[in-house]
Amino acid sequence: MLSRNKVLEALENKRDRFEEYQASQRDESELRRQLLARFLSMSAAEVAERLVASGQEWPGAWPTEELDRAGQLCIPFAQRWSSYPPARSWALSVLAGRPVAAVDGSQIPPSKELSVPVGAIQIGWFLNYHLPGGRYEKDVLFVVLPPQELGEQEGGEFPDWRVNQERFVCECRQLEGLMERLAAQGLSHASLSLFDGSFIVSFAGQLRPGRAGAYLDAVQRLLDRSHALQTPLVGFVDSSGSRDCVMLVNTVAGPPHMRLTDGAFLGPLLPRWGDRTPFFVCARNDPLSQRGQANFYRQVAFCYIRLAMERPPARLELPLWLLESGQAEATVDLVRAECIAGAGGYPYALETADAVAVLQQADREQFYALFQQFVEKQGLPFTLSRKQLSKLARR
Repeated sequence: MLSRNKVLEALENKRDRFEEYQASQRDESELRRQLLARFLSMSAAEVAERLVASGQEWPGAWPTEELDRAGQLCIPFAQRWSSYPPARSWALSVLAGRPVAAVDGSQIPPSKELSVPVGAIQIGWFLNYHLPGGRYEKDVLFVVLPPQELGEQEGGEFPDWRVNQERFVCECRQLEGLMERLAAQGLSHASLSLFDGSFIVSFAGQLRPGRAGAYLDAVQRLLDRSHALQTPLVGFVDSSGSRDCVMLVNTVAGPPHMRLTDGAFLGPLLPRWGDRTPFFVCARNDPLSQRGQANFYRQVAFCYIRLAMERPPARLELPLWLLESGQAEATVDLVRAECIAGAGGYPYALETADAVAVLQQADREQFYALFQQFVEKQGLPFTLSRKQLSKLARR
């Protein structure tokens, strides 16, 4: 039970720390204003020249030609509505006959509460053809990971990393499969495939040796298939903590240097729904790129877009070939339309894929019960910990 008085006392004891934080935020805001003014005074060519002169191989991002037509780093969205019905009408017209595919996943990590180690993943997908009559497909893939597929034990337990990795790889493979199906139906150019997350897998650079390769290969394959099939592909990041644009500005307009995230830096520049930044080419400076393991980063273009007024802008990533072929804006319009159909600035197809894939606690308990039945049917010993038995008894 939370004690109101204890909470207020604890907050009061740290008042000076919060005041220091507010002061540092004011200083950062002034620094942002200064560096932004310097950056905006440069053309795309001048920015590129400064990047070359800096000698920084991975400066966060490289500008594209769009920078020169983006006043204050904003490309306004041309459509404006005063109510939801005309916005929905526009979205439906954009999506009509344009299949949208999305994939998401959920997982059950190995539990020390079970005497037999097991993990599982569930991959859900949604394919909406946006045709009269409402043709769509929703389904799941369920994969079990027995002890031999969980990797080596650490400290006497099986860690979660193998389940995390398999989920990521399976999500990419499933999206590849959907793109290939759409291509076989002659719908490649008309479609949109949505990946829930970033293609820039910096987190894999923090993994132990040998564990990053599966993530890198999965993303590279996904980007390659998009190009080969000429299928528009977008990675959607709702709340990005990336600093690629900030690093770019720091490199060409600093010092001093900002410590903001891209969302905090760019958010004030996107005043209205649908407004976006120009596209940049990703040049993320992380352990993977520094080790020469992530050259595909340069095959990814990204922008930030205002899709909800109460939150920072979302980050959209797409294969560079879409930008170079002049299809980027039409692809962004499909994302805008999906977000109008969805709730709270999130693409409807991704919302639906998440709802299909998600595994709640009750689902996990059911899986454990089915697993116990399976193991005992095989004549293998199986036990639950006292803690797990207590949990089951209380529910």
